[in-house]
Amino acid sequence: MASLDRVKVLVLGDSGVGKSSLVHLLCQNQVLGNPSWTVGCSVDVRVHDYREGTPEEKTYYIELWDVGGSVGSASSVKSTRAVFYNSVNGIILVHDLTNKKSSQNLYPWSLEALSKDSSPTGIIVSNGDYDREQFAENSVPLLIIGTKFDQIPENKRNDVLTRTAFISEDFNAEEINLDCTNPRYLAAGSSNAVKLSRFFDKVIEKRYFTRDPSQMQSFTDRRRFNFKSLHND
Repeated sequence: MASLDRVKVLVLGDSGVGKSSLVHLLCQNQVLGNPSWTVGCSVDVRVHDYREGTPEEKTYYIELWDVGGSVGSASSVKSTRAVFYNSVNGIILVHDLTNKKSSQNLYPWSLEALSKDSSPTGIIVSNGDYDREQFAENSVPLLIIGTKFDQIPENKRNDVLTRTAFISEDFNAEEINLDCTNPRYLAAGSSNAVKLSRFFDKVIEKRYFTRDPSQMQSFTDRRRFNFKSLHND
């Protein structure tokens, strides 16, 4: 069998949000029975049919790079982690819907990955205001996934989902909310499955069907990155 073309997708987010469980579910279509902390980076592969059901259909490998650690890590750890950010074609940002801090930390996680080649003084942070235009110019496809949806009390779900909708808007990305212990959230034909497939198609198109497909672009100097958010309730 001929080898398949592949793309590289980072999976970023705080420790404990369920990245490993998510990656296992995406790649094996099974619940991870005994998840453990990721040290460094763990890589798994998903087989994806690009533009499934059309004349352009083609099968690709999606490499999912589950990066461990936290955004508060020492600079030496972040420097080591930067090696995982080379030649990235897409990013999945994962947060725990029951933990607002993990949602807020998606901003520095994305900044760390997307500005890996920029000098520390190349990014402006001021007064907690987040400039969404920063991501309007970002060429790397992004997807936001919220985990532990089942753990949100019914009477609080509307408030939580309203807050997270602002996050996906900031990143100019679609969002998926799910429970990693229940495969039905990604059942074939579901809205979540459609969003996921659309994201992977976009990643593949960026990698193989654009003029400058293969390299992650960094933020340019002096672009404003402001943490508005954190969308306080």
